[in-house]
Amino acid sequence: MEDGASLEGLRQSAQDDVRALRREITTLSDAQIGLILTKARSHYAWTDRPVSDDMLHKIFDIMKMGPTSMNTCPSRIIFVRSKAGKERLAKALKPANVPKVMNAPVTAIIAYDVNFWEELPRLFPHEDRRSHFKDKPAHSEETAFRNSTLQGAYFMIGARALGLDIGAISGFDNAVVDAEFFAGTSVKSNFLCNLGYADEAALFQRLPRFDFDDVCEII
Repeated sequence: MEDGASLEGLRQSAQDDVRALRREITTLSDAQIGLILTKARSHYAWTDRPVSDDMLHKIFDIMKMGPTSMNTCPSRIIFVRSKAGKERLAKALKPANVPKVMNAPVTAIIAYDVNFWEELPRLFPHEDRRSHFKDKPAHSEETAFRNSTLQGAYFMIGARALGLDIGAISGFDNAVVDAEFFAGTSVKSNFLCNLGYADEAALFQRLPRFDFDDVCEII
């Protein structure tokens, strides 16, 4: 654990970093927001342009900085690129999703470790919070699933921010994926996400969304 003086120095450095960032940039442009969310689309057809290992590292380095409860960071990822890996993954897919995955340059298995709390001394070093989760499997599972889903969203936004296209998939059998890729571990699959450079010719019209007043209220 850090001593008081070290913690105070780290806290001051963190505050200075945020203030410097806010002096540098205060908001994204409409075009930048469009790239990552408002004008972006989910894709299911792909060009043959490859996705490099360096790009996968960059996406992860963006994703990992997104907030999670107590900095638990439960997400674990397997990037499936090889034909053999895709064939293993195809065993779990609904038939309509097989070509989407087989033709994607990379498919990320976004997963979570239910024993994430064992890493808390490294990730939350100023206080030992392992007792919040030890011998509490339901609480650990809920926390891991919720926060890995958050991290999956950061992952998709990060990929789009770097110019990639994405297509998330939930139409698969999690138990088959877990047996195929995570047998004998404390890791479980959450969802799949195809990565690459899309073939826009496969797009159809954007589906409707709710308006603010349909689903929100201010009290």
